[in-house]
Amino acid sequence: MRFLSIGSRLQSALGAGTCLAILISCGGEPAAPRYRDPGAPVEARVEDLLARMTLEEKVAQLTTLWEDKAHIVDQDLNFDPAKARDRYPHGFGQIARPSDYRGAPPGAPRWRSPRNTVSFINAVQKYATEETRLGIPVLFHAEALHGFATRDATSFPQAIALASSWDTDLVRRVNKVIAREVRARGVPLVLSPVVDIARDPRWGRIEETFGEDPYLVGEMGVAAVEGLQGKSLPLGPEQVFATLKHMTGHGQPESGINVGIAPFGERTLREYFFPPFEQVVKRTQLGALMASYNEIDGVPSHVNKWMLNDVLRKEWGFEGAVVSDYEAVTQLVDLHQLMPDLESAALAALDAGVDTELPDPRAYPTLVDAVRAGHLPEARLDNAVRRMLRLKFNAGLFENPYADADTAEALIDDPAARELALEAARKSLVLLKNDGTLPLDEKAIGTLAVIGPNAAVARLGGYSGLPRHKVSLLDGIRARFNGEVRYAEGVRITENDDWWADEVQLADRAENLRRIKDAVKVAQGADAIVLALGDTEQTSREAWAENHLGDRSSLRLVGEQEELAQALFALGKPVIVVLINGRPPALEAIAAGASGLIEAWYPGQEGGTALAEALFGDINPGGKLPLTFARNAGQLPLYYNHKPSARRGYLFDDETPLFPFGFGLSYTDFEIGAPQLSAPTIAAGGEVRVSVEVRNIGERAGDEVVQLYIRDKVSSVTRPVKELRGFRRLSLQPGETQVVEFTLDSEDLSLWNSAMQRVLEPGEFDIMAGPNSVDLQTVTLTVES
Repeated sequence: MRFLSIGSRLQSALGAGTCLAILISCGGEPAAPRYRDPGAPVEARVEDLLARMTLEEKVAQLTTLWEDKAHIVDQDLNFDPAKARDRYPHGFGQIARPSDYRGAPPGAPRWRSPRNTVSFINAVQKYATEETRLGIPVLFHAEALHGFATRDATSFPQAIALASSWDTDLVRRVNKVIAREVRARGVPLVLSPVVDIARDPRWGRIEETFGEDPYLVGEMGVAAVEGLQGKSLPLGPEQVFATLKHMTGHGQPESGINVGIAPFGERTLREYFFPPFEQVVKRTQLGALMASYNEIDGVPSHVNKWMLNDVLRKEWGFEGAVVSDYEAVTQLVDLHQLMPDLESAALAALDAGVDTELPDPRAYPTLVDAVRAGHLPEARLDNAVRRMLRLKFNAGLFENPYADADTAEALIDDPAARELALEAARKSLVLLKNDGTLPLDEKAIGTLAVIGPNAAVARLGGYSGLPRHKVSLLDGIRARFNGEVRYAEGVRITENDDWWADEVQLADRAENLRRIKDAVKVAQGADAIVLALGDTEQTSREAWAENHLGDRSSLRLVGEQEELAQALFALGKPVIVVLINGRPPALEAIAAGASGLIEAWYPGQEGGTALAEALFGDINPGGKLPLTFARNAGQLPLYYNHKPSARRGYLFDDETPLFPFGFGLSYTDFEIGAPQLSAPTIAAGGEVRVSVEVRNIGERAGDEVVQLYIRDKVSSVTRPVKELRGFRRLSLQPGETQVVEFTLDSEDLSLWNSAMQRVLEPGEFDIMAGPNSVDLQTVTLTVES
């Protein structure tokens, strides 16, 4: 008892926040603190560690370094423990994007090599775990929207392309590979996926989303998180925590401008914008969620207590960490002009439920003085620290914070990952038009002209890295086609395609007109033309600052692309237009003139191979649009699940979309039967099975996506004209028939009534099924009271 008495007196003298790093046992032998016991429950470990931390150490766990990585590296950009100790004596909780050289002097390379990344991370972890008072490991996070955004990692199709697959299993498998590659380099947290519903194609970030529909986006989001994290905690050695982005209303900003206000009431949020987040939170063990830059009804999301606390935590039961978007806490002062200073911004954000500040310690370090001045209860601070520590324990960082460089390098250009990237590209292609020219008959084509600004470059889109291997459309055609291939650039879109560069300079018009003439000469001697149009990484991207823009007021293709298309159409030859882009463009005239039209989006590193296969019929495109194609920007907003009073029409224009949500053709034909109900009537709380028969009546094997929609025919508040409630992608051989079965329950049929309560109202519902949101067959379901 003597040793315990001494230990107790020492702890009392030092205070709970600065107690000894070891416990004194009855037998006089040192015993490891409980937080170091891997067999102890995570919550017990968190509480034990929290009780040992000083106020400064707690706040340090809520801070991150990105630009400030410059303060902890030497002249060779290697980690410097002495600098870290001097600059951050109480440690730091996170490091952002450890594989980049952000904050390095001008002229430094953009990314570290895989081996160098592991070396940097391991050096930081060795310092944190062995040379700081409590040995708390550092949490590293990275961008991984459609692949690890760094050197030598697999680049999959962009998110909007993956959504076009309508294949949740594919999305799950893609994210599982992404997690393996990220974790191999020592990073246990990624800022992905994005489940904003995107309802304004002027917005440059639309490529990062899964489209416009809450149900589709929610299903894709659940699959992505399960692929990244798995389905249970703690994380496995090849898994990473996901960060769900961005809550919310981000995908339909005012005027289509990034960070613009979300002019929506609570009903619109609950009917459209909340459901994908709710599904992911309730169906997965999501590690983190990021608040959005925008404001809703005058309240920026980073100080929205109702959204982040009442809805997210209390209604949905979210237990993970809420992280700020980059610089969003400081933007409460300089952008939203809501707070007078950084201390006020930090207090408001923390009080609303934002647990950590990204990407650098600007506002949250003021929380130390705020607690001491009595402006912030330390218990409130402790809640945020608990959540951040919980991530570290559940990631296994206290047991093994290190990565292995050999393992990381072994995954570079992994054949299995490349094959999955190719599968994803194949399944993401959407055939929008075909007059019978496709697939191309190579026996009838001696010479093929491949033309366009996106023909000879493998465009990957935003938040991409630099894969070891990538295939352009031209590369893919040359590898696949045995005849003569002639190439011309046709036009150039922008002088630079660097997503990171602030300035965007359009290509010179006079030079482009000369290029068009050259392209026409090349095409004149060809039997058919493949024309690759679309975006560069600069014409559709995140506008993260006033000097780094990416949103557009027009949906038309940038520059002289339309003039190039019309010049080639005038030759009277078959022209197959391939779109490689980040946003759905307005291309009514191009669609009319093209013999065939394929939407590829940004198809990833293997996209050129998949496109060549589709052009020559080696594969049969089966993707479907995850959003609506408008005819022009004057139709916006334009989405399929509108209210009945919308879309009355325009003078002198067509109110219908160019291509509707869910649309996509095939080289074969399918027959989808009327939906069959297991019962024509159900009671509240019951469920009904919906069966749909699908038959391939063509001569080729192919994929069809059966889509199930509902409509509440009469309701106490207005409801959309149709709402997606199920989908299934299936492969059918010629003549093959399959029956697809869906289940609808009370939640599927419910609404938010005038009292903002979620209820199921009795009455009739249209149950609709078909290959897209327009060509549907209907049966009536009655819900009894």
